[in-house]
Amino acid sequence: MNISLGNLMNKNFKFSKNYRAVAAGTLGALFLMSAGLANAAPLPHPATTATTLAQPAQPAAQAAANANDSDKTLAAMQDELDRARTRLELKIPDTNEPARPYFIQYRVLDLDVRTIVAEFGALVSSTAGRNRIMSVDVRVGNKNLDSSNFITDEGFSGFLGSTGTVGIDRDYDSLRPDLWLATDQAFKAAVENYSKKQAFMSRLAKAPSIPDFSDAPPTVSVEPLQASDWTTRNWEQEARTASAALRQFPQLYSSRVVYHLIYTTSYLINSEGTKIRANRSLAAIEASLETESDDGMALHNYYAAYRHRPDQLPAADAVKKDLEKAGEDLISLRVSPPAADYDGPVLFDAPAAGSLLAQMLGPSLSGARGPLAMQTAFDQLMDRLGGHSEWTGKLGSRVLPGSVSLLDDPTTKQFQGHDLLGSYEVDQEGAKAQRVELVNSGLLLNFLMSRRPGPDLDKTNGHGRSAYLGDPRPMASNLFFTSSDGISPEDIKKKFMDKCKESGNKWCLIVREMDNPVLGVREQDDLSEIVMGAASGAATGDRLPLLVYRVDVADGHESLIRGAHLSGLTLRAIRNISAVGNDSTAFDFMQSQQAGFAGTALAAFGSADSGVPSTVIAPSLLLDDVEVHGARGEPERLPLVPPPPIN
Repeated sequence: MNISLGNLMNKNFKFSKNYRAVAAGTLGALFLMSAGLANAAPLPHPATTATTLAQPAQPAAQAAANANDSDKTLAAMQDELDRARTRLELKIPDTNEPARPYFIQYRVLDLDVRTIVAEFGALVSSTAGRNRIMSVDVRVGNKNLDSSNFITDEGFSGFLGSTGTVGIDRDYDSLRPDLWLATDQAFKAAVENYSKKQAFMSRLAKAPSIPDFSDAPPTVSVEPLQASDWTTRNWEQEARTASAALRQFPQLYSSRVVYHLIYTTSYLINSEGTKIRANRSLAAIEASLETESDDGMALHNYYAAYRHRPDQLPAADAVKKDLEKAGEDLISLRVSPPAADYDGPVLFDAPAAGSLLAQMLGPSLSGARGPLAMQTAFDQLMDRLGGHSEWTGKLGSRVLPGSVSLLDDPTTKQFQGHDLLGSYEVDQEGAKAQRVELVNSGLLLNFLMSRRPGPDLDKTNGHGRSAYLGDPRPMASNLFFTSSDGISPEDIKKKFMDKCKESGNKWCLIVREMDNPVLGVREQDDLSEIVMGAASGAATGDRLPLLVYRVDVADGHESLIRGAHLSGLTLRAIRNISAVGNDSTAFDFMQSQQAGFAGTALAAFGSADSGVPSTVIAPSLLLDDVEVHGARGEPERLPLVPPPPIN
């Protein structure tokens, strides 16, 4: 299931209420239950000691408002969880003890969203909506082996329980029946899934010994409710003004400017004593620009700005200037020569390096074990998409150059005056955020961990993250890539030119910006073609640059080229980086949670409506030997009639 705003704001997004069918389907599996399930112990009461996070100081007016807090969501969740903990059980034929859950977790997400879309100065749509979604996770078995993290021959099962919409009034009486029915459904599904998982593991010659779940101290953090604040800015007019900047480019086939203004209140309660209410917000401007060259090559560019709150978004005039620059770059790309095959030094400017590292490092930073799958096709698919870690089993080994260190820190809020997008205090599993030193002087010291153990580590470090109600998985937050031998932009450019001369090439390449086709391409067919092409080479290090410049070795003249594809850029390729700059720059992006993207190299291709806010802080990088392929494939036929004029 894809977790996106489009799904969540749909009032018809419901969990199945055909409980008779669910129960009937479950009964057949119950007869296959082993004694191990029947002997599961009842849920323990929550620990008496829990981590309590300090709450920010409140203005007097806000404090007075919260003194009369009418939000009954946590109360309803707690009462229904207490009832389920003590009474939920399922009698299994031919066993002495009924099956009981060992872990229950409720999540509720309150969404308040505005979306404004404009094209060429005209408003296309302006929508606002509020919705509330719940997710119920019930686990059967024990932490060593439970009903989660398993893909049956019928498809994916085990990360999330029942999910669906609930009432928006934060009402006690309407929420409890929804939680009750969803818990019933999730429990029965967990019992059946656990049976299938046990049967599958019994057929393996060597069953995995890594546990399914790890201990974590309970956290209590109940923030005061915050109302959505859209500010006094006229968002519709700003969208018109910003998008009008692209009217001066008649060569554009299409363009779209989208303002996303998102407020969320998330609730989490589990049977271990965690209780959380947290407010988050995200504001984004995303724009796509598309055209074709005279020889029929489809081309695009994009613009993205992300902030924590709507009032922090750049003003319309600033966005207009940035869109004009994006339009000029795309028109220049349109008339530029196609790229030729190349093998030699490539210099990545800091913003491009941040995007490149997001793609390359993402899958290998996670230390969690992937799901068990009955079909080998799943593992094969993850291999093809670059979804398996290159660093598993390498703790203590050199994985990056000796001067390089890698740190992920969700507790840091700013870098050189730039608000970092990936900051948070508690992750989506209720674990307190932690600063994690991943690599020091080239040596691998740690992984990002959720509550799902892995082959090297078994405890969470507060990095279980997800978009909306997606499956929490270990994901980077604010990732710092630094070097003790960083050199100035002028020195790294000089070293680049020296490497070019040594290689015997008449010209070399500089990558100024990497691509994100999810933002740059509107047509689904075109996007699918680009993404599938990227997916087919993700495991072997194929990457998509956007703005690539050919540099003449003789005189240093730079000229834009189009259609280049980078190849062979795996983590092994960057163990011997030739030079690292000292010009660290924050690159904000959204890690995708879409099916087929999450956990792979393609996760860097995200958008505001389905992604996890993240930042990579990285300097310029010089790589000695990069294989670059020129344009491939047959171009499309140009339109028979020129585009209509824009007055």
